Amino acid sequence: MKILVVEDSPTMRQLISFALKRLRNAVIVEAAAGVEGLKKLNADSFDLIITDINMPVMDGLKLISLIRRDVKYRNIPIMIITTEGGAEDRERALALGANAYITKPIQAGNVLEIAKSLLGLP
Repeated sequence: MKILVVEDSPTMRQLISFALKRLRNAVIVEAAAGVEGLKKLNADSFDLIITDINMPVMDGLKLISLIRRDVKYRNIPIMIITTEGGAEDRERALALGANAYITKPIQAGNVLEIAKSLLGLP
């Protein structure tokens, strides 16, 4: 299975990737921005997308709306990991098509459990 992690913070990308590497046979592909994430999505197939909201040029919400508009990607689960903890941000992200919403600081075990759930793993 392939997981795309779109996060502009190198430290945060590393933390998320480290947590996901506990999934057996998982291939983690990283992107440092929304535009880069979209390019990688167009070049490959993914089973899960994890994105931040606050990123330069294209934020995570715009990325989600573009992904959900494309029939090819409409069914890929999307998890948001962000510092934006407000109810309005959460509701907007879920309305755009995110499947899960986690606020930072993250716990690796929590990220792993939600990823497993979205991937349909035990």
